[in-house]
Formats: sequence, structure tokens, C-alpha cells
Amino acid sequence: MLLAYGHRKQSVTRLRSGERNLAKNPDEVIWKRQLYFKSTDNTELHHEIDRIKNEALVERHKIRFVIITNFDQFLAVDTKTKDTLDIEFDELTKYFDFFLPWAGMEKAVYRGENPADVKAAEKMAQLFDLIRADNFNDDNRDDTEALHNLNVFLTRLLFCFFAEDTEIFGANQFSESIESHTEKDGSNLHEYLDRLFLILNTPDNKRREIPDYLASFPYVNGGLFSDDIFSPHFSTKSRKILIECGSDLDWSDINPDIFGSMFQAVVHTEQRSDMGQHYTSVPNIMKVIEPLFLNDLKTR
Repeated sequence: MLLAYGHRKQSVTRLRSGERNLAKNPDEVIWKRQLYFKSTDNTELHHEIDRIKNEALVERHKIRFVIITNFDQFLAVDTKTKDTLDIEFDELTKYFDFFLPWAGMEKAVYRGENPADVKAAEKMAQLFDLIRADNFNDDNRDDTEALHNLNVFLTRLLFCFFAEDTEIFGANQFSESIESHTEKDGSNLHEYLDRLFLILNTPDNKRREIPDYLASFPYVNGGLFSDDIFSPHFSTKSRKILIECGSDLDWSDINPDIFGSMFQAVVHTEQRSDMGQHYTSVPNIMKVIEPLFLNDLKTR
């Protein structure tokens, strides 16, 4: 794999021999600045890759890619961009672009676009593709009410992500609470969110017998949490992405105008382009409205 991305044969040979391999365990390969690779028979890889990517040696040796596989599943983290890969092993060739930095090709970001906005839109679309796969089938995929409820749920999540990075909630309060008080397989996450959203809609003087970790969330006025809408079910993978949306992104740097791109994530993937529902970036919006009326308005 390393040779396929243009690494020198001599370097790979020295890695094979152990000369450049910093790992102590036979099932691991650690190459300074390049990768931390681990093979395992474990069927639950998500917890292990979370542990590995936070090891001090990853930062100390400036490791770019952390990879773990049992040769059925394949997980990877790009420590520079914070991008993640979570696929079946035999799908690896479809995602060759993930490792293009090894070949000297970094992912391009549209000039003029805030990278944080792009990252948030991509991450949320990834989350909702997973949620839709876990909760929708051929019988209910066109259910208008269900899609509306998913829109409302999306809006609630977005509020919570912004709230924990803009001092409405405590710092990382929402994502850390999920990580600490829900099962890792996501089986009870929907119940936790239903209870949290109910509490967010309850004034302080009406709260009774609420555990501290929930009571510390403030009352949110305005009706966002007033409707009785049940949260969708989660899996290990979708729970992990949900937590990453909160912990890996600084929502105080993200433009709320990207809400439109978030909502398109709940429309069926194959219909996104057919329905003409494309996210229009702020720079492109300004290209239209400035000459149309905004420049004259500013002049006046």
C-alpha cells in the first residue's frame, strides 16, 4: 500500500526489516510522520482507534495516519484534517483519495469558503446518511412526516453543537455528556436525547428529580424543543460520528448560513441533485445579491 502511494522501495524495505519501525508489538507498524498501523482480531475497532489516536507518541512523532483493521473492517484517521474513514476492508480501493497526502496531494478546499463550514456540512451529511440507513427502509423512506421530524431533530442537534461552543452550554457539555452517559453501541442514545430535549424545554422552577449531569443544562426558550418528536435510533458508528461533530469541530467558527446544506442531508441521496437542492455558499450568494441590490443599499 505504501509503495502504491509512491513511498520509496528502500524506505519500505527498511520499515519491513524493523529498522524504521518504532512499534514494540508484532501486530503494529509505527513510522515517524507517516502512520500508526495496527492489525487485530477484535470485532470492535472504534474504541481501539480512539485510544490509539490519543496516544502521546502520535503527536510526538507527528503521525499523519492512524489505521486499524481486522481485515473485515478498516478504520483510519487523518490526524491533520481530522477526517475519518470507516469502511469494509474490501472497499478500500474506492477510497484511495483518503491517503493522497502520502503522494503529496492535499485535499483542496474551495477558495473563499470557510473550511470549518465545509467540514461541518460534510460531517453532518455523513451522520444523517448513517441515521437514515438505520431508521428508514423502502416502506418509510418517502414518509413526509418522518422526514419533517428528522429535520426538527437535525435543528436540535445543530443548536446543541453551537450552544456548547458559544457559552450557552458549558464547553463540550453536550458531546461529553453523550460520551459519558450512553452505551457505546448507541442502543440507548435515542432515549438519552429524548430526555435531554424534554429537560431543555422545562423551566428551572418546574424541574423535579433530575440527575445533575442533565440538570446542569439550561432551559432553552423559543419552542425549538417543545414538539413531541422522538429521536432516531443510533448505531456504534453513528454515535461516534455524533460525538465527533461536537468534539472535533469548533462551531463558534462555523457560519449558521450553512443550515441549508445541513437540511439537504435528510433528503434521499439519489434525489439531492435531481431536486436541485445544492448548498449555495456565502461567497456565491454575495456574488448574486451584491450587484442586484446590496451595493446600492450600502451606498445609501
